[in-house]
Amino acid sequence: MTVVVTEGGVLIKDSDLDIVKTFDCGQCFRFEEGEDGTVSGVAFGRRLSLKNTDGGVLLLGVSGEEYETIWREFLDMDRDYSRLRGVFEDYPKVRAAAEVGYGIHILRQEPWETLCSFIISQNNNIPRIKKIIRTLCESYGEPLAEGGYTFPTPEALLAAGEEGLRVCGCGFRARYLLCAAEAVRGGLDVAALRNTDYATAMEALLALTGVGPKVASCVALFGLCHTEAFPVDVWIKRVLEKYFDEDFDPTVFGKDAGIAQQYLFYYERYREK
Repeated sequence: MTVVVTEGGVLIKDSDLDIVKTFDCGQCFRFEEGEDGTVSGVAFGRRLSLKNTDGGVLLLGVSGEEYETIWREFLDMDRDYSRLRGVFEDYPKVRAAAEVGYGIHILRQEPWETLCSFIISQNNNIPRIKKIIRTLCESYGEPLAEGGYTFPTPEALLAAGEEGLRVCGCGFRARYLLCAAEAVRGGLDVAALRNTDYATAMEALLALTGVGPKVASCVALFGLCHTEAFPVDVWIKRVLEKYFDEDFDPTVFGKDAGIAQQYLFYYERYREK
């Protein structure tokens, strides 16, 4: 992989990053693909647009410093995804899913936003999750000069109150969002859970009202970089029932379990389209 700073932005050459698969595999909800193939959205309070070119993936208008300090880690560019084909070699269905999903990177998202996003994801589908989050950001986030809005802070959600969040479509999840915001105001540092072990992070997340194992493991994987997390939602439960023995234990993949989960999730959704 080679990174080149150009007049148009940062060009990532010879990488395995597939921007369409990465931003359309259910791990984040604020990026959309445009008609011209550009994938755009907001992360870490900044707008980011990415586009496939003949030379590689172009991060439009991004400086070399911005890439190194924000987007390199966000896009998980330092992980060797090619080695995973060997890791999954003895598991034919995971190997097949990895072939279909190859190019997916596990995004390292902002922890607070990830927590709220997956609280909203409960009993929900991806289009509606995106709509609720977009409405929340437009209502209680801060506008960005380049377009879009920041994700609301815990203080902004608390100021909105349960009724304000319900107006945005949060429904029963409004109370859970407020409980999470209260926990942060009370001293919970969600980002600091990146630096704990996985079990400690899960314990802290599961202590939050309205956060169960699926939401907690999604937050651990997509917001806290604990890649041993293996979230089990409706899609993954279906995958496990269809393709694996009852005694299959995803912990066999160790810190690659979460990546296997994303390949399987994408594989099953891809087959349904």
